[in-house]
Amino acid sequence: MPEPQPHAPPPPPRYSLRRFMLSHPLHLVALGFGSGLSRFAPGTVGTAWGWLAYLVMQMWLTQAQLGLVIAGSLVLGWIACTITARHMGVSDPGSIVWDEVVAIWIVLWLAMPMGFWGQLIAFGLFRFFDAAKPGPVKWADQLFKGFGWRGGFGIMFDDLVAAFCTLLVIAFWRWI
Repeated sequence: MPEPQPHAPPPPPRYSLRRFMLSHPLHLVALGFGSGLSRFAPGTVGTAWGWLAYLVMQMWLTQAQLGLVIAGSLVLGWIACTITARHMGVSDPGSIVWDEVVAIWIVLWLAMPMGFWGQLIAFGLFRFFDAAKPGPVKWADQLFKGFGWRGGFGIMFDDLVAAFCTLLVIAFWRWI
């Protein structure tokens, strides 16, 4: 007989989420410095914040330094998503958007230089793969579920696969 699964509590009200976000530095990171608190499409808002943050970082950092920031952000994100999801009592809350932030950084870092329209297309492709979860993204989303390190990795992993799919489409687009 399977073990009964605990029911996830309903998401807290937005004012409580703001207080929650500021209660621990890793919550601040996981919630995308507040972009995950959006009432409408927090994943899209988090991705947009990531896009803007990347453009700002690009003004000050070399490509190698951006790569190091992204690598460090992957590790930090895994930890922040693990702890924040556990503290929220939800295995993959929609307000956790650090996974979208780092994934769009990877897309932009590997696909640049691009003008505004190319970046907008990359943004749109990533949002499509992340939200619709076709094929490999759906597989990645279902692979690691739950709490603890495995669940924190799962929060990040499906967005990394969505970023990879986005980069494949961009590479194909450039090839033809």
